[in-house]
Amino acid sequence: MLIGVSLIPLGDAMGKILMEQYDASQVYVAWTRFLIGTILLLPFLQKRHLDFRVFLKWQIWLRSLFQLAAILSILTSLKTEPIANVFGAFFVAPIVSYIISIWLLKEKTTLPRFILLLLGFCGVLLVVKPGFGMTTGMMFAVLAGLFYGMFLTANRWLSEMALPRTLLLSQLVIATTLMTPSALFYTDWPELTPPVLWFTAFSGIASLVGNLLLITAYKLAPATRLAPLVYFQLVAATALSFSVFGVIPDFISILGLTLLTASGFATLALRR
Repeated sequence: MLIGVSLIPLGDAMGKILMEQYDASQVYVAWTRFLIGTILLLPFLQKRHLDFRVFLKWQIWLRSLFQLAAILSILTSLKTEPIANVFGAFFVAPIVSYIISIWLLKEKTTLPRFILLLLGFCGVLLVVKPGFGMTTGMMFAVLAGLFYGMFLTANRWLSEMALPRTLLLSQLVIATTLMTPSALFYTDWPELTPPVLWFTAFSGIASLVGNLLLITAYKLAPATRLAPLVYFQLVAATALSFSVFGVIPDFISILGLTLLTASGFATLALRR
């Protein structure tokens, strides 16, 4: 689980390098990630995972559109913002998912959870700094979190519709298909030098393996035991921000990341 949640921001870090150092576009990074993920996922599929009827259901397409919008938004944010701050703002997603689940899926809540939810939201605000230092990049990070929160809720909504790997295949295939015209005909590609090809492959592989490890972990252990480890993404993102890019979040951002992580672990601890 820890390896899985660490590989996801690592894949985003490779995408950030492609955009910052090799002038790759968000569309190129996202499309190649989805394409590589689709190709590499095929050997892990069994016949029971190949239920193509899911592609006829509008709910599956809506879920995939939420994820695609989240990926494009977070990549846009990563072009200009430190990866730790981006993930701090991005973690508005669990909050959004929690609220939507109460509203649409009629999930129950309690006063302690609601208070911790507000504390987590305060942590996001400290990272984003709305009204006094909020940048366009951080706006896209929040937008990514909003879309991903909808994606998380859609996962709960559609959890009985197909097997996990079938759902993973559907989101990869749909995103790749939708982005192919833009990627091939309307996007300027970076020069495909060995470093560009390496970072492109690494970004796709890290993202796919990270998601596969998450799926595997949830099959081997209870969700209540694994859920708090998701917040290790913030630790991994902060470490990558310093080790790869030499950037340390400012004091207010660190305070927000700490508050967000603490409230997240406390909220998840209430479920035990």
